[in-house]
Amino acid sequence: MPPKRLSILGVGLLGGSLALAAKKFIKSCEIFGYAHRPETLEAARNAGMLDQGFDRPEPAVDGADLVVLCTPVSQLSPLLQRISGSLANGAIVTDVGSTKRSVVAAGESLLQGDRYFVGSHPMAGSEKRGLHFASADLFQGATCILTPTERTHAPALQKIEEFWRVLGMKTTRLSPPEHDQLLADISHLPHAVAAALVAMQSDRALSLSGKGFQDLTRIAAGDGGLWRDILLDNRDSVRQSIHGLRKELQQLENMLENTSSDELRQWLDRAAGRRRSMADRQGNG
Repeated sequence: MPPKRLSILGVGLLGGSLALAAKKFIKSCEIFGYAHRPETLEAARNAGMLDQGFDRPEPAVDGADLVVLCTPVSQLSPLLQRISGSLANGAIVTDVGSTKRSVVAAGESLLQGDRYFVGSHPMAGSEKRGLHFASADLFQGATCILTPTERTHAPALQKIEEFWRVLGMKTTRLSPPEHDQLLADISHLPHAVAAALVAMQSDRALSLSGKGFQDLTRIAAGDGGLWRDILLDNRDSVRQSIHGLRKELQQLENMLENTSSDELRQWLDRAAGRRRSMADRQGNG
């Protein structure tokens, strides 16, 4: 059953898109929102995203049967602590954070009785940030990762899966530790590598960059504060990912030093084949 009252805490790109998607795909759903800037709340109301807006999270969750935390990773646990005493009986809380171990642990510790936490990570968004980039179709066709534990309330998990599917997403499940390691490999380390590739360039080199370099480093334009929080919260997994990348780069350096033409060609062809198969799978999905 879809929520009758949805509370979105943090009305930015993801929170605003979530509000628009809920307006589009869930009928008769009242949407409350929280943002700490009055101008953000006014813009959200003017855009038809919110039925009511609040500059404090506690009244924003009053009577909500579903609460979605859409703030940066560093704010998720403190926000859970603030709202834990204001949630209605039977309320379900989820989030959109890019790391899961810390927020799931906080959610399961702070929400007691018949108030439930289910970790979510919708794999949607962009390097852009802000309410004015929000779109009702942001979640269409993308994957949402749910991160249940042995303590997760099964009916709450099912409701959260149904919620994301109604918004057009595919869902899958991972444990919080598995999520954080896999996301370190495919999301967090790539962002750091893109930033490093930009940082190492001279101004002269950047002035000569073409579409390939710009495509490869597009994500480096993301918000530094947001990505700092992600990298620090998941630092042990990111360090493991760095170790894996370092091994591949060492292999490349050795092949170049030894002029290993055949081995280098095979290495490049393997990577090209895996990249093509990835594109084929996504195209057939």
